[in-house]
Amino acid sequence: MIDLKGHAALITGSTKGVGRSIAESYARAGCHVVIHGRAVGAASEEALQACRSHGVEAHFVTGDLSGPTEAATAEVFDNALAVRPDIDILVNNAGTYIDDPYLELTHDTFEYTMRLNVAAPFFLTQRFAKHWIAAGVDGRVLMIGSINGRLAEEVHACYDTSKGAVEAMIKTLCVSLAPHNVRVNGLAPGLVRTPLTSIIDENEDFADWMELHTPNGKVPHSDVCGGGAVYLVSDDAWHVHGQLLLVDGGMSAWQQPDMPPHWKKR
Repeated sequence: MIDLKGHAALITGSTKGVGRSIAESYARAGCHVVIHGRAVGAASEEALQACRSHGVEAHFVTGDLSGPTEAATAEVFDNALAVRPDIDILVNNAGTYIDDPYLELTHDTFEYTMRLNVAAPFFLTQRFAKHWIAAGVDGRVLMIGSINGRLAEEVHACYDTSKGAVEAMIKTLCVSLAPHNVRVNGLAPGLVRTPLTSIIDENEDFADWMELHTPNGKVPHSDVCGGGAVYLVSDDAWHVHGQLLLVDGGMSAWQQPDMPPHWKKR
């Protein structure tokens, strides 16, 4: 098992879903964690207890990263360092997922999505990078992208655009920060079971359809992201810069997904 002992991480948007799974995986690897969410509640307490059960320190900080970017990123940065001054890992996971067809998108929806999914990680990373460089710390940044940054869906024009921007951000921030010993990489889940994707369990036909479009035939829970997220910020990945790891069961590799069984009989 990869060891993250001696490190401390802030994981934004980590009270549930992919963010929580990453926080728990880091804690399991010995990393102290700072959980982040918009408000204190049952989800934040459950995430804290789950991480502490692995024998590490865990704290919770609040901050709405969908607000005006300069103030929002300053709040989260300051709150996180106040409880854990030795943070050397930043996971930019907080994001939004809005189902609106392109022709129905409003300016407000677009700007909200871009603030949370693009501007917040861009400038939160900048704050941490400046802090690490001044302190002589080797920082590690993990951006959470999505398969939607490469494969578009009809009703996800805004989300797809934002996740495409995240992949470009990984590359350009790598080039900017690698000379300063700050590593930037990304992890892009395919379809995984989280509170935001409850349709998987509510609609059996949808689940069957997505399994059919995935080479390994699986639509797993978000804990499938943990191992890759641990590796990319670990010392073992010291020479890995500017890369995006897709955790998607092979979906992004399949040019022509298999036909439903009843079609094959025609």
